[in-house]
Amino acid sequence: MARNIQPIVKRCRALGISPAEMGYTAKSKNESTKRNPGGQRRSKKSEYAAQLAEKQKVKFVYGILEKQFRKYYEKAARAKGITGEVLLTTIERRLDNVVFRMGLATTRKEARQMVTHAHFTVNGKKVNIPSYLVSVNDVIALCEKSKESKRFNEIQDVTSSRIVPQWLSVDSEKMQATVTAYPVRSDIDMPIQEHLIVELYSK
Repeated sequence: MARNIQPIVKRCRALGISPAEMGYTAKSKNESTKRNPGGQRRSKKSEYAAQLAEKQKVKFVYGILEKQFRKYYEKAARAKGITGEVLLTTIERRLDNVVFRMGLATTRKEARQMVTHAHFTVNGKKVNIPSYLVSVNDVIALCEKSKESKRFNEIQDVTSSRIVPQWLSVDSEKMQATVTAYPVRSDIDMPIQEHLIVELYSK
């Protein structure tokens, strides 16, 4: 599978994202070696560059490749509602993102690996597909055997201050969450201008 091996902090800066918002803690070394802070940059992007950058941002945040991302867009374009908002709220329902939102993974990348390794169940059945879309009333839980691992307790200590979105009801002691509603645009806390993505694909 294709993957981007560019350093996370560097990629975040290029896309205007805070590494902390994605669960990454930037090392002081990386922070102190930022070249030309506040220096001269191109003050204005072309329309196409701005649209492309916004698409790349969403793909990077959720760890999605182009082929799958286009499928999400085409599905959103056919659905009722505002295409950009439907796109984002659909992606937000991915199982790997839910695991991240639950605080059982420090990053979405780690969540994706854990789902792939079958550490989680949906309604009592193991699901190892990161792109699986959860629905209202679904119960996502850490497998009983996986609860024996100290790693998940360590992760919870790190993510204890993470804000859980309103569409999820999380039980930290049981290491599970229930989907109480579908996510809405206001539940997505990343600085994303989804209308630019729609404009890009509409050309």
